[in-house]
Amino acid sequence: MERTLSDEICRFVREESSNRFPGSGERYFDDPLIGFAAATDLLFTEYKSVIGEFHLTPVELVAASTPEDPWAPATVISWVLPINDRTRASNRNETVYPSRAWAETRNFGEQFNSALRRHMVGWLSGKGHRAAAPQLMPAWREMGETAVGIASAWSERHAAYAAGLGTFSLNDALITSKGIAHRLGSVITDLKLEPSERPYPERRSNCLYYREGTCGACIGRCPADALSRGGHDKYKCRSYVYGTIPDAVAEKYGVTATGCGLCQTNVPCEGGIPVGRSPYPV
Repeated sequence: MERTLSDEICRFVREESSNRFPGSGERYFDDPLIGFAAATDLLFTEYKSVIGEFHLTPVELVAASTPEDPWAPATVISWVLPINDRTRASNRNETVYPSRAWAETRNFGEQFNSALRRHMVGWLSGKGHRAAAPQLMPAWREMGETAVGIASAWSERHAAYAAGLGTFSLNDALITSKGIAHRLGSVITDLKLEPSERPYPERRSNCLYYREGTCGACIGRCPADALSRGGHDKYKCRSYVYGTIPDAVAEKYGVTATGCGLCQTNVPCEGGIPVGRSPYPV
């Protein structure tokens, strides 16, 4: 069933018209990476300590969203949607604002990502399974003031980490085998699937800065001064990405959400895991 489900996600990514730039037929996203985590994996409980008590486990998320019709989740299905190379290339030379293609991918590509969430919920339901997409569930919410800065009741990055798809970087993004330039999504289901292996020794193994004390290229790429050797200032980042950039280019680009992505392009982890002196095969 793991293969059948993965094939359906891949088919939707390849064939769905909403995964295409208008007029060109070029896809926003290349073929996805897909992983699975047990809904009862202790990592999801640990996240309540790492992120905050407000971060819900799959069981809590389902219980809070459907109290009148409870069901027991068994698996978290997570995917990585790699941004295509042409779009990444267009963003490499930018130093202040994202390229038009990057902004369109953030805006319309994320709409496609939500369509993929809904599609997989419907596909699983059609096969007799309960399913829901965390970001589309009533219990999902965002918190602006927490001990870890801006956060939410469900982190797609942490779900992907649990599903063996990548590790965290200096800029708080997820470095996967197809790099750091991507969008993430997930669905929770009562269908029991074999959990994916987590091939990394620890949560930051794919980042050269944490792994070897080298790189830090993303620091120089940030126009908002939100990155440093000390990590990621979420408030500076958010103010720039959701305020400064849209005010400057959203109308020009014909989008409402622009993203930024400068720290995800023209860096060694843009399209894959930097090899360096890797502690495990990449």
